[in-house]
Amino acid sequence: MSKKQWYESLFENYGQKYDKECFTQGTIGECDFIEAELKSNKSLKIIDVGCGTGRHTIELTKRGYSVTGIDLSESQLKRAIEKAQRDNLNIDFQQQDARNLTFNNEFDVAIMLCEGGFSLMETDEMNFEILRNVTKSLKGQGKFIFTTLNGLFPLYHSVEKFCASKTGDENVTYRSNTFDLMTFREHNTIEFEDDFGNKKTLECNERYYVPCEITSMLKSLGYRKIDIYGAKLGAFSRNDKLTTEDFEMLVIAEK
Repeated sequence: MSKKQWYESLFENYGQKYDKECFTQGTIGECDFIEAELKSNKSLKIIDVGCGTGRHTIELTKRGYSVTGIDLSESQLKRAIEKAQRDNLNIDFQQQDARNLTFNNEFDVAIMLCEGGFSLMETDEMNFEILRNVTKSLKGQGKFIFTTLNGLFPLYHSVEKFCASKTGDENVTYRSNTFDLMTFREHNTIEFEDDFGNKKTLECNERYYVPCEITSMLKSLGYRKIDIYGAKLGAFSRNDKLTTEDFEMLVIAEK
């Protein structure tokens, strides 16, 4: 059996702690933005790629949308299912790899928020496969809304300092951050404690993208309209022009 990748180990037995992280607190505002983008059309079928503990899937389902949540992590999905059951919601959560989705021309909208798989993969080709598979899952007039790491940010800022300022609690520490200008990959060591109190140390690396790369990839997949903005936690807006101060970018692509 192949060795687990860092992103597989990270999300094992981490559902409860994950829901307490500062970067997971913007669900309501982010769903408000998605609803506005969809013009509150409840007939649209949505796929949430890398749904994690089901934050956006559950909130959008509560608002009357039909959402399918997929994630690679069994324990994150277990937490999502528990939360949905607690709210008496019947949601289709599926364990799938976003690089190899089983859907074809089935959804009107795809969302992939908070690094839902994309940018975590170990090669550029695998990251592209996620975009390609999500696109294949969408119908002809489909819309794809996602966030990803902004490659302009590390050129002007220390990612290590940014992460240290954002963790908020003592559960997660980032160190030894290095940013490779040739690959736009940031390597770091992350130390944290899982839901059972086990201390873990993982060597991680994530791919940051510059806007023109995202635009080029999406154009090659047949998207006609591609808009990119700064992604503010819990407050996505088409009014926020992307700058070097934004850690993440918000991408809205339409076929």
